Amino acid sequence: MSAIDYDLKKIRGVALDVDGVLSPSTIPLGSDGMPRRMVNIKDGYALQLAVKRGVKIAIITGGTSDAIVLRYRALGIADIYQGAGHKLPVLEEWMQKEGLTADEVAYMGDDIPDLKCLRHVGLSCCPHDAAREVLATARYISRFTGGYGCVRDLLEQLLKAQGHWMADDKAFGW
Repeated sequence: MSAIDYDLKKIRGVALDVDGVLSPSTIPLGSDGMPRRMVNIKDGYALQLAVKRGVKIAIITGGTSDAIVLRYRALGIADIYQGAGHKLPVLEEWMQKEGLTADEVAYMGDDIPDLKCLRHVGLSCCPHDAAREVLATARYISRFTGGYGCVRDLLEQLLKAQGHWMADDKAFGW
């Protein structure tokens, strides 16, 4: 049984922020001034499995980094939008491209730039350490913090509800 109060069988698409969701909120800076993001391997496993199971995944971030593209393309994610100063138009464009309605989409964000997206989708989600305004808006608050399994938490519950978690041999490999 899911801890998420939403019909997860309806969800066909998941959009995710990067900093504070797929990576921790605290990011070390390299000597070149560029952030060095960490990723969670368990989030990665759940992402690649969701892609294999036909869940549409989008990464929507205000940041830009070749490393983001390399990491998430390697997991099978084609829709990676960087430099999104205003995320809602990007989310709407992706939903239209994929033929998704708001009630078929989950969005996970952690800060003020994510609020419009969170209010636009059927299932708004955030990590446990999200900004106060996001916590007040989200329908589901993961017990995990950003970069430490909150995406795995969401996707595992989604895939279990849809009968795709450990359903066959595809679940046991990358």
